[in-house]
Amino acid sequence: MGDADDYIKPVRTVFVTVGTTCFDALVKAVDTPEFKRELFARGYTDLLIQMGRGSYIPTKSTGENGSLVVDFFTFSSSIADNLRSASLVISHAGSGSIFETLRLRKPLIVVVNEDLMDNHQSELAEELAERKNLFCARPQTLYQTIATMNLESLLPYHPGDAAPVAKLINRFLGFPDD
Repeated sequence: MGDADDYIKPVRTVFVTVGTTCFDALVKAVDTPEFKRELFARGYTDLLIQMGRGSYIPTKSTGENGSLVVDFFTFSSSIADNLRSASLVISHAGSGSIFETLRLRKPLIVVVNEDLMDNHQSELAEELAERKNLFCARPQTLYQTIATMNLESLLPYHPGDAAPVAKLINRFLGFPDD
């Protein structure tokens, strides 16, 4: 009793979702050894990747030798359970994924897919990042975001006030600000 080997580390999962898209750049960014080491050093135990239509296959790991447990899947009828059990969510910039994660009050890093044309999703992510509701990154800056993030700096999202979002949508559609 009290033996160090008896201590079970609590599971802290990082859940990555690309939705129904192909976003290999995000999957590749979370599949690097240095990214996984940084997550593990920050106390995360598991990395679960929902890779969507992507063709890049991440490396699975059982977590032996003091490393991250890594698993992946393509699609699920619902990622709600994955979001609920996550300690940190890394998501594409789809508004459904963003707002579902914020509603659950989970720390969130939104990674913008720069390969998409007419990327209005980045405006939403950047606006919410300015409000400190989430962190916003690009695939090439994701490691730096993880390495320097302070989850205590994030503020809860309060969905009650739609005016700022409506203003953002109006600006996107080309209507003048009131």
